[in-house]
Amino acid sequence: MAVNFAWSFTILCCLALWGFTRTSDATNVPPPHSTVRPGSPVPMNTDNPGVRQAARLGVYRYNNSSNDLFLFKESQINKAMVQIVRGLKYMLYVEIRRTVCEKREHSSLDHCRFQKKKTLQQMLRCYFEVWVTPWLHKADVPVARCH
Repeated sequence: MAVNFAWSFTILCCLALWGFTRTSDATNVPPPHSTVRPGSPVPMNTDNPGVRQAARLGVYRYNNSSNDLFLFKESQINKAMVQIVRGLKYMLYVEIRRTVCEKREHSSLDHCRFQKKKTLQQMLRCYFEVWVTPWLHKADVPVARCH
């Protein structure tokens, strides 16, 4: 899984850099009518494996800082953008929901179902910034805001 994650980021990084550096002639002039600027955030498909992995990293950060008895898990990724800056910076708007897994069990989130009991159900809207440096096999979540 980690190898596929790093490989996906490497491919994405190369494709994105290739797209940003393509020019209409040898003088490095952007193509006419180009709306993409180097270093600008670019919208991403919310089903992209890299986006999904980044969202999971944001959820791990939230769970580690929360005092809740139960673990939360991403239920929906509403918007995703990526920016190439010394790696990849994902900016994600994610809905997370409380699961039936208790924190003390250290369960894998893949095996955690969402709460069915009405009194225990909870949904939060989160904004995560996830910085990934694939060539260093490093990821950081400097921003995790949920309400």
